[in-house]
Amino acid sequence: MTKFLISFPGSAMNIADEDMAAVSEAAHAVIREAKNAGVYVFGGGINGDVAPLMVAADGTVTNETYPQTREFDGGFCVLELPSREAAVLWAAKIAEACRCSQELREFGYDPES
Repeated sequence: MTKFLISFPGSAMNIADEDMAAVSEAAHAVIREAKNAGVYVFGGGINGDVAPLMVAADGTVTNETYPQTREFDGGFCVLELPSREAAVLWAAKIAEACRCSQELREFGYDPES
């Protein structure tokens, strides 16, 4: 089984305030479905209210990020699935629930993880 990251940036969710409760319930329903199917690993949303930190190998902490991740926000989940085709189907379910396209990435195999 392979782990897949399914994610979207916060800016992709252009949802009217009055529709947000329905979107939230739909998204939670898909996650419950993934849990019931035994494919859910973990997921959540990046807390945009808490600034990221850069932690160096020597323990030095600075208030910065890598330039390419300055806008890293939104939601994600990791699912463990038998194939890329199955991952595409789950990503489509999440896209429908969240009303925005999802990015799909495959984790490389690591026997230690």
